[in-house]
Amino acid sequence: MRKINEIFYSLQGEGFHTGTPATFVRFSGCNLKCHFCDTQHEEGILMTDEDILQEVLKHPARMVILTGGEPSLWIDAALIRLLHDKGKYVCIETNGTRPLPEGIDWVTCSPKKGSTVALERMDEVKVVYEGQDLAPYESLPARHFFLQPCSGLNTAETVQCVLEHPRWRLSLQTHKLIDIR
Repeated sequence: MRKINEIFYSLQGEGFHTGTPATFVRFSGCNLKCHFCDTQHEEGILMTDEDILQEVLKHPARMVILTGGEPSLWIDAALIRLLHDKGKYVCIETNGTRPLPEGIDWVTCSPKKGSTVALERMDEVKVVYEGQDLAPYESLPARHFFLQPCSGLNTAETVQCVLEHPRWRLSLQTHKLIDIR
């Protein structure tokens, strides 16, 4: 059983896959307490892998994004394999503090200030910018680096930082800008 906050279909609003249709499986619970988090961690229902799969298969997207909270608290290779068996491309959005099971197709690491990243593999790094030094993140093993304003409150500062550090790309929460889930 896995604690699910919600499963829904929308467009990916952030990072490398912005604009891509995806089914989001949002897990409850997290090992960090970020002040800007948009997940109600106390909410959720326990679901079996088959229940999760049935909900995912209601939507036409090939891409499935495991998010949270912190999905690494709940997932394992069996769930990844089950999704792959149905032809799904499995992505995860993680804070990177815990190891991940094998087989995930795309890893988005969103490290948080003061936490230690434990991942050996990631495809993109997405940092919520709050004025912190970017140097510790630049040594992470990713090909793509995104900087995102914190809840849209510091967009001009984030843009300026990207201009000063051209390795980074700006990531806006486009789903919020266009008022979709």
